[in-house]
Amino acid sequence: METRAYPFAELDHLQINPVYFELQRDEPVARVRLPYGGEGWLATRYEDVKTVLADPRFSRAAVMEPGADVPRTLPTMPTETNILSMDPPDHTRLRKLVAKGFTARRTEQLRERAQEIVDGLLDAMREQGPPADLVEALAMPLPITIICEMLGVPFDDRGQFRAWSEAAVAITAFTHEEILKANEALRGYIGELVARKRAEPTDDMLSVLIAARDNEDRLSEEELVSFGVTLLVAGHETTANQIGNFAFHLLRMPDRLAELRADPSLVPAAIEELLRFTALGGSAGFPRIATAEVELSGVTIKPGEAVFVNNVTANRDPEVFANPHEVDFHREHNPHIMFGHGAHHCIGAPLARMELQVAIGTLLERFPSLELDGDVTFKKGRLIRGPQALPVRW
Repeated sequence: METRAYPFAELDHLQINPVYFELQRDEPVARVRLPYGGEGWLATRYEDVKTVLADPRFSRAAVMEPGADVPRTLPTMPTETNILSMDPPDHTRLRKLVAKGFTARRTEQLRERAQEIVDGLLDAMREQGPPADLVEALAMPLPITIICEMLGVPFDDRGQFRAWSEAAVAITAFTHEEILKANEALRGYIGELVARKRAEPTDDMLSVLIAARDNEDRLSEEELVSFGVTLLVAGHETTANQIGNFAFHLLRMPDRLAELRADPSLVPAAIEELLRFTALGGSAGFPRIATAEVELSGVTIKPGEAVFVNNVTANRDPEVFANPHEVDFHREHNPHIMFGHGAHHCIGAPLARMELQVAIGTLLERFPSLELDGDVTFKKGRLIRGPQALPVRW
């Protein structure tokens, strides 16, 4: 079996490197050599990816064990434990602390506020007149405003933490030192905010976590700060990039765009299909470590070996999705795993879905003649792909 250098070259305009699909067809569990030491396995088929994500024999916590020499795509692994690097029951304990804030019911209550924000942003964009940059006008400010209000983070600080979070989710776009400094700055910022909220508690999610720490001893101080950083970064980075990605796709697909404008009731289904179709991840991200022998597509994974998964190719697996490379807003069966699967399924999935529906639906309704205004440049060398700027006119 050939061992391939990974990650594969990142293509422009959200295209997916064809090597992924060649492997999915011919070598669904492939041996890969990582840029920062070591080798591991890369799974590209839907069922294998789901197994690695949900089977307790694959551990995320093992990545953080002292002395663990883990193959990785990143120049450094986090040194502090956070919810993303925990296994149950620790992961379950932390997740329960904020689960009520992300239920479908709570998300629907936030829909009115999201609509108010989007209306205000699009009013300002129209008033300014074309051309406009959709990233700055809509995609970034909506999720930042929502997560700031939920967590109790001052919106006026967004310029600071936005710059830090962009570096924190980098792979090669920033130096190793810049990535470490950004992570330290985010932790310092949340740590200071926690201290202020201890003195003057408010009605927000960060205050709930502080109370759980101080009054119930349900998480440590390190877990509290790390959880705050994770919620802040994850709460805006992914959704902001997806709003830009979805708008980009639609503005280059006139038939699909016309379909949505003719029937706005298709927006929820369209969002699900674009979630399935869009290549959000720049690489396979964090590994899982096998704690027992597991077989995937005829390949035996041994205890201690690292496995990387690719959700993007899993969502285009022809064994699961008919015509997987086509965008179909009438797809009846769409069990995509863009939000993950198993214990680590994204807790903010209902919130992200709602924000995407409101942002894309309102944008198409308010700007019926919207079109791209020149070439679109995309961020590179990051865990999350998205447009650097999205120039539009109407």
